Order: sequence, then C-alpha cells, then structure tokens
Amino acid sequence: MSWDLSCPDWVDRLRNGKSLVPDLPQLDRAAADRAVTVFDRLRLADVPGTPLLRDAAGDWFRDIVRALFGSIDPATKQRMIREVFCLVPKKNSKTSYGALLMLVAILRNERPKARFIMTAPTQDITELAFGQVSGAIRLDVVLNQKFHIRDHLKTIVHRKSQATLEIMSFDPAVLTGQKPAGIFIDEVHVVSKMAKAANAIRQLRGGMIAAPESFMVMITTQSEEPPAGVFRAELAKARDIRDGKQDGAMLPVLYEFPPEMQADSESKPGAWRDPANWAMVTPNAGRSITIARLIEEYRTALATSPEELRAWASQHLNVEIGLALRSDAWAGAKHWEGRADRSLTLPALIARSEVITIGIDGGGLDDLLGLAVLGRERGARRWFLWCRAWAHRGVLDLRKSEAPKMLDLEADGDLVFVDDLTEANSELAEIVVEVEQSGLLAEIGLDMYGTTDARDALAQVGIEGDDRIVGIQQGWRLNGTIKTMETRLASATLIHGGQALMAWCVGNAKVVAVGNAISITKQASGTAKIDPLIAAFCAGALMVRNPQAKTKEVWAVAC
Repeated sequence: MSWDLSCPDWVDRLRNGKSLVPDLPQLDRAAADRAVTVFDRLRLADVPGTPLLRDAAGDWFRDIVRALFGSIDPATKQRMIREVFCLVPKKNSKTSYGALLMLVAILRNERPKARFIMTAPTQDITELAFGQVSGAIRLDVVLNQKFHIRDHLKTIVHRKSQATLEIMSFDPAVLTGQKPAGIFIDEVHVVSKMAKAANAIRQLRGGMIAAPESFMVMITTQSEEPPAGVFRAELAKARDIRDGKQDGAMLPVLYEFPPEMQADSESKPGAWRDPANWAMVTPNAGRSITIARLIEEYRTALATSPEELRAWASQHLNVEIGLALRSDAWAGAKHWEGRADRSLTLPALIARSEVITIGIDGGGLDDLLGLAVLGRERGARRWFLWCRAWAHRGVLDLRKSEAPKMLDLEADGDLVFVDDLTEANSELAEIVVEVEQSGLLAEIGLDMYGTTDARDALAQVGIEGDDRIVGIQQGWRLNGTIKTMETRLASATLIHGGQALMAWCVGNAKVVAVGNAISITKQASGTAKIDPLIAAFCAGALMVRNPQAKTKEVWAVAC
C-alpha cells in the first residue's frame, strides 16, 4: 500500500517556515535518524572552516534525507518513497546538499557493487558536486579509509562493497540502459531541453525496478522560459501529488508561491515582488543566501529591464514564467495572459460571433501550418481568437531544441503531428468548412507565398475564388494589423482561448523595426515558431476592413 505524500497545507507551511515534508507516521525513525546522523557528520569542503553539515545545513534538506532513507520497509526492503522532486531557487545549496546526500546513500547502501549516479546538465555543476563529495571524504579520516577516489573519472568506490558513485554530465546515450541503485538529477529544467531526455529518464525508472530500494531524486530551479518537456511533466505530477489529486511514490518538495501570489500585471503587481514574502521560498536563508543579498540583486534586475527581472524572479524566487518577454518582444505579449478565456472553444466562438475571418500561414516540412479563426462579437464587437496548428513529424528531428515544447502542445491538443502534410491541409479544410456552414465566414486570408497546398485543399471542399480567399502581404505591410491587435489586447477588446500554443508563439515573436513600421517575421524569430500568430495577423488584416458575413440570415434565424 502506497504512502500518502500529499501536503494540502503547503501554503501555510511556507508562510510559517515549516517543513514541506508531510507527516509520515510509517517512517522507520531509527533508519531515518541514522541517515541524518551520517549527513550531519559530513563537511562542506568549499566553505571557510569546512563546517559540519550539522551546523551548516538547513533543516529543510535534512527533512528530505530523513524521509528518503527512513522510507524502506524493514520487512520487504521496499522503498516507499522511490522519488523526490524538489523545486528550490538558486543559492540554496541544492547541488552541494544533493552531492552529499548521494554520499550518504553509498554509505547506507547494503547492496554489493551497487551503482549510484549524480548527473547534471553542465560540466561546471558536475565539478562542484564532485568537489563536495571528494572534499568531504578527504576531510574525514574514516571516510578516507572507506573510499577510493578516482578523480579523473569523477568516481568514488566503496572499498568493501565495491559500490560506486559516478558524477557525470547528463547524456541520454550514456544513461539509457543503466540500472542505478540511486540517481540524482540536478537542474531538471535544463536537462529537459536535451533531445531524448524524457526517454532517458523513462529508461532510468525502468532500470530501478531491479532493486526495490532504488531511488531517484530530481532537484531544480524554475525555468527561465515556460516549463516544457519532461520538466513540465514532472513538475505537474509533483504538484498533483502535493495537492492530493494523484497518488504516487514521489515526495514533492516545492518551494514556490501559490498562483495568486505569482500573478503579476501593471495594474496589480504580484505579491512575489514584496521582500517580506521571500523567506517563504528561500529555505536556506541565513546560510548560503540572505534576503538582504536578494534585495540587492532584485533592485539591479529591476533597473536593467523587465525581461531581466522576470529571469531573475524565475531563478531566485521560482516565479513561473508565462511568456518569455524580451526587449524585442511584441508589445501585445505583455497583455496576452490577461486576455485568456478558456471557455472560448471553436464552437463557442462561432456561437458568439456575427462575422468570422480566417487566417492561414506556414506549412513547410520545418514549419507549422497555422490556422486562426477570428470572430467579431455580436453587439459588443470584441474580437475572439481561436487557433490550431499542424506539423510534419519530421520537424522533431529538424528542430530538436523545440521538440520538447511541441510535444507538450501535442498533448494539450493544440498542435497535431502528421506524417503527410496533405493530411494536415485536409484537416484544416474541415475546420474551415465547419465555420463556412455557420454562415458567418466572410473571407480567408493566406500568405501570398507557400500556401498552395492549403488553397488546393480548400478548393476540394468548394471554397475558392478571389471573393473568398485573399492574399495577405507579409512583413512590414502587416504593421497596421499588428498595432491594431496589440491595442485591442491592451483594451481587452481582443479575447483568445488561452491556448498554450498561442502563448508559446506570442512569446517567440520578435519585433524588427522597418523604417517607421514594425515587422514580426519567422526570420527574426529563428527556430522558434510563430506561424499561428502570423495566421492570426492575416485574419486580423481582414477583420479591420469591417467585413460582413456572406449569409447573415443564418445566425439571425438561429438566434
């Protein structure tokens, strides 16, 4: 029977500086205390005076050690807490404490020739981790006798059991197929950007089955971009277990503000900006970091730029980034999140509109095929936006850096992968027919180049001709539409469906000055995708002309 690892009162615990490890009545107290005793006797090799962890470490991490090593059932030898997912800001000694947790693991291990692995995305982090482990061993006479340190391999070997601890950079090719007794993955949000990272972690979980006492610890700060890939999936799982929405053997320890404190706008700054709240998510305050130092860094970031502040907040306060705003970001982006209405599905848009325009863009093998449906509200005349995109499956190999995010969008249902773009264009045409049958469709706007297949697909369903399909010039010629849509976002007269697809595209959009105009182009955005946003601009270019539905009587009768 699994343990209840939920922590429903986590916000109160954060406010009161209490442990985020829930009460665990089944814990083997003796084993837990022995592990903490070992942890406390280790020394920090890179701190003046090389203090014992007993004096230097924060209790927040000691509670993780206690839970992890006290969770083995004495009868079955099964570890009941098989995983830990810890979200903690920078400068809270997560790498140092994590490295020494793995030293505790090899010391408490009873399996001959067991293999323990600590891995991180960069060589600098692995150097720090190995330095902590090897330094702690060399500072202790007894540990020096127990272990052989192989510096050139970043490996330590327990002389008696022949168990090993290897500290290495994260490499899916190397990690796939391993059967570790324990693994520690540092900075999961960076690891998740690597190709095949999710597959490697899945393989590691499979390899753990052979040893009932095996464990996996993942520790990370927030991402400087919207969470994606395996980081997004593991974070969502940890939150669900913490909130009691899901059972599991993962212990969630998440130092993050509740959503209402993270919400931030020009009219109402987020509570995360108040230094009085920062201790909530800084468990090592007064040790490796101080609130006074954070205030200094905050003021520097605040004076630098909004995007620098957001990046700083994500790393030092675990504030989750919604849109990756930059100095060259589209002005409409800062209003985007506040204009979301997740009830605005395609059927809802049709039901609430008096006229609809459609925009289409993209469609190459390394592009998205973007469709935007833009409705004008009956009476109030607000604009409603809903989008969909398709991609050839080969784009996952062509654009490896974007693959984790695109797979997330597929799971959300906003992005559809196909093996043949003919299938994508056919599905697009089906949606256009659905809008056409409402009697509200005025015109369809397409990029004048590169959309031949979409035109052909529309012709096959009887939608063609210059009175229905309009070529939309791109680049600086969209300047007026871009400005109109950003001002409508600012005034809340453009509402969208809150789709993750569009949040991603809006965050990717880069503005380029062209004389007195601005341009948002795929070339400026590089490998980041914006095709559905360009499709929205195409639809907007038609809507600004105040179109009328081809058969207005249809919705008039329906009402």
